[in-house]
Amino acid sequence: MKNDGGRHEEPTSYELPPPVPAAREPEGSAQRPHGAGTADAAGPQAGPGSGAGTGAGRLVGGRYRLLERLGSGGMGTVWRARDEVVDRDVAVKEPRVPEHFTDAERRTAYLRMQREARAAARIDHPSVVAIHDVVTEGDSPWIVMELLRGRSLAEVLDEGTVSPQEAARIGVAVLGALTAAHEAGVLHRDVKPGNVMVGRHDRVVLTDFGIAQMEGEQRLTETGGFVGSPEYIAPERVLGRRPGPESDLWSLGVMLYQAVEGVSPFRRQTTPSTLQAILLAELPPPQHSAELTGVVTGLLRKEPESRLTAQAALPMLRAAADPLPRPAAPAPAPGGHEGQGGPAAPQPSGNVARRLLRPLPLAAVAALVVALLVALVLPFGGDDVPDGWKRYEEYRMRVTVAAPADWTITTVDDVDSSDGAYLGTRYTSPKGELTLLVDKKEKTTETAPATARRWEQEYETATPPTGGTTAVATVLPTTEQGRDAAVLTVEYNKDEDGAPRRLSKTLVVVNSRQERVTLGVDVPAGKSADATAGALLDKARSQFRIGDQ
Repeated sequence: MKNDGGRHEEPTSYELPPPVPAAREPEGSAQRPHGAGTADAAGPQAGPGSGAGTGAGRLVGGRYRLLERLGSGGMGTVWRARDEVVDRDVAVKEPRVPEHFTDAERRTAYLRMQREARAAARIDHPSVVAIHDVVTEGDSPWIVMELLRGRSLAEVLDEGTVSPQEAARIGVAVLGALTAAHEAGVLHRDVKPGNVMVGRHDRVVLTDFGIAQMEGEQRLTETGGFVGSPEYIAPERVLGRRPGPESDLWSLGVMLYQAVEGVSPFRRQTTPSTLQAILLAELPPPQHSAELTGVVTGLLRKEPESRLTAQAALPMLRAAADPLPRPAAPAPAPGGHEGQGGPAAPQPSGNVARRLLRPLPLAAVAALVVALLVALVLPFGGDDVPDGWKRYEEYRMRVTVAAPADWTITTVDDVDSSDGAYLGTRYTSPKGELTLLVDKKEKTTETAPATARRWEQEYETATPPTGGTTAVATVLPTTEQGRDAAVLTVEYNKDEDGAPRRLSKTLVVVNSRQERVTLGVDVPAGKSADATAGALLDKARSQFRIGDQ
């Protein structure tokens, strides 16, 4: 089964075949693209501008003599070539575009190859392949890069697992490459064994930046589409949230788990069931990771904010790669756990000490699975979603909400609250002046109108900040999905001295589980603030759905 969103420009295969060892090339092959076969040098038929019919002996860019074909993947063929100007061997990636591609799709494919070169060239790290040149042949870009001799980690794992020490050594190198990439504003988005080369002299290199995302560059894929290999995609990306460095670190955690355990922890027979497992399934406890356990489990926390950072993971990986003799461990303290080898992952505290997935009743899990599968068939952002907006499934709160697609997303949870857990997500405009907040509070004892009236009184009786004026609040009774509700409008000063006034509109609803659910917008106060906030709230309410079960 494939799930490519119906777009031919996505080069990455989404198939999840059973783990059958792939056909091998001779020892010493160089950066063979993931999924490369053993076809002859002529290769399969391709469309115009793809380089079809080229072969060994051709001179590319006036200086690179093609010598032998090393392999081919979804969108390119890699050749070993001789740079006749400086007399050295290099690798040359030839674009290969399927014949059925339209002109627009072909241009997108070529742009992706150019972006791959730019992404890799931005990064200065020994574990990132060096880009030497990009030349144009027949209106298509050919990437010239250093020749790496070795095997991919995927090929290594075809023969069996590696030791925790070796996995940690590989992890140190890949983490270094990712850290350098993130500092350069590049997200890799496809970290997996097939994109890691294990070469001579203990060198490890992260390759294939073909679907990388760079700050300031226009996206080449539509909003809501999945790019990358499903079993390595982080939960937040499955949910359609904007990825960050934490998403690449999740993929690194999956790769390390697979390297020592021999299985990919969330891989299933189909793409939908794999994505479902990423969201819902608990991580199978590692059995063979030894000193690597802490870093693997830390990288595979489902909530990105509580995931192990690169700075915290690096010393743990180094310790696991070169373990020192340890004194006998003391008896575990009451409530402690035995068998956790290696340094323990730091535990988050306060508002970030939470799980992305809270235990749900069986009926809720079943409903969520159905909703997830529907979302996979029906892409986010149907005709009923406001233009430029995107629908989000806030499954932790059992609500659906829409927000502008280019707004940033942050969580604002407090699961340790003594009077019931508080869960929330804030969406913020690119300039930071507009926000939309959806949240849920457990164990409420008030009706929605009573809550809104209490908040109205609290605002109007609160002492204004220095240089500010008293807040002005009004409550408008309404209904939401057949429930009594209220909209609280407040014009207020921020707590900071002299801060400009703000205007907020908050929809308050109480569901059948006695949970208070609110949907609010917040804008700068001014002549048109009420209209602006009202329009934002109306658009958000058009997609707002509250699940009680």
